[in-house]
Amino acid sequence: MTADDHLPGPVAGGPVGRAPLAGGPVAVLTNPTAGRGRYRALLPRLLDGLAAAGRPVRLLQASSPAEAEAACRAAVADGAGALVAIGGDGTVHRALQAVAGTDVPFGPIPAGTGNDFALDTGFPADPLAAADVIASALRDGRSRAVDLARMTDSDGVERWYGAVLAAGFDAIVNERANRMRWPRGPRRYDLAILVELARLRPRRYTLRLDGVPHELDAVLVAVGNCPTYGGGMRICPDADPTDGLLDVVVAGRVNRRTLVRVKPRIYQGSHVSHPLVRSFRARTVELSAEGITTYADGERSLTLPVTISAVPGALRLLR
Repeated sequence: MTADDHLPGPVAGGPVGRAPLAGGPVAVLTNPTAGRGRYRALLPRLLDGLAAAGRPVRLLQASSPAEAEAACRAAVADGAGALVAIGGDGTVHRALQAVAGTDVPFGPIPAGTGNDFALDTGFPADPLAAADVIASALRDGRSRAVDLARMTDSDGVERWYGAVLAAGFDAIVNERANRMRWPRGPRRYDLAILVELARLRPRRYTLRLDGVPHELDAVLVAVGNCPTYGGGMRICPDADPTDGLLDVVVAGRVNRRTLVRVKPRIYQGSHVSHPLVRSFRARTVELSAEGITTYADGERSLTLPVTISAVPGALRLLR
């Protein structure tokens, strides 16, 4: 895919600000293993592209996801003028925890297997083109407000996400794959799908949408701030990260055969027309079910029950 394959569009149409950005350095988080390392050789060119904005660039050091998140938080606390994440949705997710709800602008450079948040918010798919967009915004003091989703569990633990929260079959598959030690690579995920398909059963969920309760049986529940997850699957096809709302898509009492048949339609977003799929929209979503650990932006997150709120303008994007 080239930069022209996904041009900035109206989905990232939040208010544009033009004001001098804070004078601190541009902190850069990078994940050299993202996208199976295929963009690793581009790092020097990406850093040069960012430096062309005339701002000092500081590469953050981290050897694990937890260290990456801590490094981003420390950089923001130390006065970073901007934060840039080079990697996929997992790298972006770690960076968002540091900049959400702050005035520190953020730029994602898509260099992972899944780059849903960056593409859904209008950045080019080509990493070098995305770096140019971010550098231009830095030079001009330009940023654009978009929404984020903030979730809180029953213990008060808070996390932010940008794209989609999975709280059904896909989350269960991820949880099984993460527990498996064999096989390695993508085959582990494929095997986890087969195991969980064999065990597929609807679970009882309680949804409270802006205070209105819904009891339902479902095999898949997704709560989207953006339309896509999993590298381009349009699970919440009408989600808009500038409308102040969350889109909730629920696949009800679906059997194995139907799930396998409907799942490919997610790439076009046409699954929502299936009679067993329901869509909702709300500012606040309270979600509970037994035995579900959620995955946000593809990253293991909080265990249900959780409360998810759309937070308008929680992030300033360098676009």
